[in-house]
Amino acid sequence: MSTRKAQGERPFRVYDGSSLGTAIKHYRRQAGLTQEQLAEQAGISRSYLSRLEHGHQTEQVKHILALLRQLGVRMTLEHADW
Repeated sequence: MSTRKAQGERPFRVYDGSSLGTAIKHYRRQAGLTQEQLAEQAGISRSYLSRLEHGHQTEQVKHILALLRQLGVRMTLEHADW
């Protein structure tokens, strides 16, 4: 499957938990991974990954986005080759 960038699409802009979850789910599927596989590789629980993908604002996400907002910066996610 080709990446969003290869398709001429823009990177995901992260404004809230929902947009972060959409990006995570997109890239997980693009990698051909199940939630269980990705969670295991990342060292987190599958249920936590599921909450992230469904856009639930975890405390960590809330704090990170609040810090970025106060600094006047935006988070964008795009496919990386690292």
